[in-house]
Amino acid sequence: MILFIIDRIELKYFEFNDLVTNFWLIKELLERGQEVCIATIDNLGLRGTQAVAACRRAYLKDENIVYDKSAPLINLPLNDFSLVMFRPDPPVDVDYINATYVFDFANVPVINNPRAIRDFNEKLHALHFAHLMPPNITTASQNDIVEFLDEHDEIVLKPLNACFGKGVMYLKKGDKNTRAIINSVTNNQSTLVTVQKFIPQDGDKRVLLLAGDVLDYAVQKLPDNNDFKFNNHCEKNIVRADLSPQEKSDFAHVAKKLDEMGLPVAGLDVIDGKIIEINVTSPCFFIKEINKIFGVQIEKQLVDTILKYSVQ
Repeated sequence: MILFIIDRIELKYFEFNDLVTNFWLIKELLERGQEVCIATIDNLGLRGTQAVAACRRAYLKDENIVYDKSAPLINLPLNDFSLVMFRPDPPVDVDYINATYVFDFANVPVINNPRAIRDFNEKLHALHFAHLMPPNITTASQNDIVEFLDEHDEIVLKPLNACFGKGVMYLKKGDKNTRAIINSVTNNQSTLVTVQKFIPQDGDKRVLLLAGDVLDYAVQKLPDNNDFKFNNHCEKNIVRADLSPQEKSDFAHVAKKLDEMGLPVAGLDVIDGKIIEINVTSPCFFIKEINKIFGVQIEKQLVDTILKYSVQ
């Protein structure tokens, strides 16, 4: 029996959301005869020292995954599961961190390891591989950011705990709103942000890492609505991308290191061979698009690997 911890909005649109990685993983597991339950982080808890989840059973219906919305929640110890897929979306806020603590009282394989996730900020800890990143600083100081902007002409400012491009801002030297933008992103110089040199390119590449390996399939995520970043997950904005031999070599080290850290399922956001972010909370593997573009069923490869972690 396998438990998926998913995002609340994903639960709301659970049945038909084939843009979501969990849809394909759960569907493939159910088709293989695995029993799958789903829960959100607010369904986790402790009974004394026993970690538990109030969950729902998923099942197949007309090529979709569904659950009985009228059925009561089932309270099960986490140790009853052979594997937990921990994939709630950021922000990595207090509620998210508290959910990871529950797993400190469970003895069950978890992908990705909640302790590893809370120790790894997706923007900040990409610096483990600083030689593969664009020039960057992390600061709340307006003066530091202005100095960095003066040096690099164009920059990108990123909140440390958001996702899907939320709060990410582009800034060009000479912009009359420079100080207003910096104050907005840093909450008037009270909140740390990561600032990177802007690399001009049409979107970014998603590189998929699995259990210490770099997968052969990648996609380019294109911006929309005159934005500089990918922010609309639809078919026209996802196109084929190929990895150069240099990228494959560079990112193999990243994949191995993340796997050793307890983060076997990850996605790199890459521009011009440079890592701009490492997704470890709920990385999207763009399964629907990759299957169509490359003529594969990548979910089978993913599930083959995931099941190796489960308790038999």
